[in-house]
Amino acid sequence: MVQRVAVVGAGVSGLACIKICVDEGLEPVCFESSDDIGGLWNFKDSPEPQRSSIYRSLVANTSKEMMCFSDFPMPDDYPNYTHNSLLMKYYRLYAEHFHLLRFINFLMKVTSVTQSPDFSQSGQWEVVTINKNGDEERHIFDAVLVCSGHFTQPVLPLSDFKGHETFCGTFLHSWDYKNPDAYRGKKVVIVGIGNSGGDLAVEISRSAEKTFLSTREGAWVIGRKSRNGLPLDMVGITRFNNLLIKHFPGTLVNWVVEGALNNKCDHKLYGLKPKHRALDKRLLINDDLPDRILQGGLVMKPNIREFKTSGVVFEDGTTEEDIDAIVFCTGYSATIPFLPSALSEGAYGELILYKKLFPPTLQHPTLAIVGILQAKGPIMPIVEMQARWAVKVFSGLSRLPSKEKMLGVIEAERKSNMQRQAAVQVDYVSYMDFMAKEVGAKPRLLRLLLTDPVLWTKVVFGPCTPYQYRLTGSGQWAGARRAILTQWGRVYKPFRTRMVAEPTQQLTGCKIVQWSPAEPVIALLFTCDLKTVELF
Repeated sequence: MVQRVAVVGAGVSGLACIKICVDEGLEPVCFESSDDIGGLWNFKDSPEPQRSSIYRSLVANTSKEMMCFSDFPMPDDYPNYTHNSLLMKYYRLYAEHFHLLRFINFLMKVTSVTQSPDFSQSGQWEVVTINKNGDEERHIFDAVLVCSGHFTQPVLPLSDFKGHETFCGTFLHSWDYKNPDAYRGKKVVIVGIGNSGGDLAVEISRSAEKTFLSTREGAWVIGRKSRNGLPLDMVGITRFNNLLIKHFPGTLVNWVVEGALNNKCDHKLYGLKPKHRALDKRLLINDDLPDRILQGGLVMKPNIREFKTSGVVFEDGTTEEDIDAIVFCTGYSATIPFLPSALSEGAYGELILYKKLFPPTLQHPTLAIVGILQAKGPIMPIVEMQARWAVKVFSGLSRLPSKEKMLGVIEAERKSNMQRQAAVQVDYVSYMDFMAKEVGAKPRLLRLLLTDPVLWTKVVFGPCTPYQYRLTGSGQWAGARRAILTQWGRVYKPFRTRMVAEPTQQLTGCKIVQWSPAEPVIALLFTCDLKTVELF
């Protein structure tokens, strides 16, 4: 019987895991290597080895209503896209409200998680920690939730480029980057066009003499705002839109989305157009990247072929001289060094996980690795739901398939991603619904339609906010319905800093139709004139 659970890390995932363990009557013991909570979002002036690191200006690219914990909305006066410092305040509010700090052992680094000698009978784990004095301790737990993240081991692929040994400029990874001060008046090349690459390219280009963004593939770029300036994910991530995308041909959906994106910024003209279709990989969310290209502050370039003593040669044969710095935004290794090496059986030493959560080869499912995934949507509600599912499995209230079936699912997903040339990522609504069904918290849409049609309309056609997964079943929250009905009020609140009087006009012969922000734009998939199509 699982009772005592180790939680490794007190970041966003760790806080959610602690709370859910307490909710389910388990005893969490959290080990945090630093002296504070927050993990990735806890900004430090200097990067610390084997810990996540962010830059000072980082703002979330998912909105507050979509990324909050499912039973704890963010304050209504928070801006819709929050700076990292505000997110840290929110996490402190969450930890204080649910009294989570008493379960956390700070300055305790986990060095090893291994199966106990009697694992075949007990399913227990031995966790080895080192405290701030260097003293080693051994602990036995019934289950382990790994929440250490995968942004701690940056990948710096210097060996891929000829001549890097003789290049006289500086190399660094985005993990090391904090602000653009060091690049004022210099010539800089950014390598990689993920969200970090886009952010750094924009920020550095405002200080540097010249900034180049080098990419192998390009990217489809979209801003944080949708129609009427509303948050992109609040308008786009709905159950209805998810249904349309699933049931319409992928070629048609991609054609419409790409047309809408190109209407805002011609990706071919701007040197951004990738080889993949728009919905095969995550969109690059960046409000300013096309503008910086338009203004000449940022220049798009292909992949680097080689380095010269003071310059860079690109794959198209062009050369840029007098380069001062190369900033690699090339991702992180997804390995977790304190776990058994047998769990990292992927082609590149990566973890193999059933539904991005459970190692499929364990005799007892008493280990879960939370947050090692990419998603087409906010990550915070996903890691919270992963924790809810994992705890149910630990307690025996939810059962995993057989090892053979789990391996079969993993292989099928791998082949599907390869066939579509898509990144390893999950669809937000589908993945959340799958886990919620396992937990018993998936919204019962037919019952809602019959008993509460107003709420049903918000759940189906409105944003798929995390509160939906607290309406029923295990972990039900009494405030979920009200949170859904008032979510747009919290979106509008930070805008209402200057009231604008409505004009008084007498209109005749016109019928005014007001669209609710939660209503889907069905014309997205039926309009042939792409100049009139607005994404989401």
